[in-house]
Amino acid sequence: QVQLVESGGGLVQAGGSLRLSCAASGRTFSSYDMGWFRQAPGKEREFVAAITWNSNQFYADSVKGRFTISRDNAKSTVYLQMNSLKPEDTAAYYCAADSGVINLRNLRLYTYWGQGTQVTVSS
Repeated sequence: QVQLVESGGGLVQAGGSLRLSCAASGRTFSSYDMGWFRQAPGKEREFVAAITWNSNQFYADSVKGRFTISRDNAKSTVYLQMNSLKPEDTAAYYCAADSGVINLRNLRLYTYWGQGTQVTVSS
């Protein structure tokens, strides 16, 4: 069982930055693939970024070059550094985890989810 707790959301002006954190419980964090997803009001939850257990990184086209995902296995934490934020980045951001995820962009392949943290970008 893995518990995930996100933090770091907030209100920021367009062009600003935020860093989200996702702290995981459990002893096997280093073996998990980790993903960030987001959901705006009235829209489906969508893939943002993912990092494999061995630190390969993947990004949605909409955030590539602006967002960076990283992990610190010693702290059992995954981060999402978000720069050059846009109003369209406004959403609840969710952290997800599982092992051996075949398609990191598919939210249905993740077993464990956090409660989400809200990011609001004002224009």
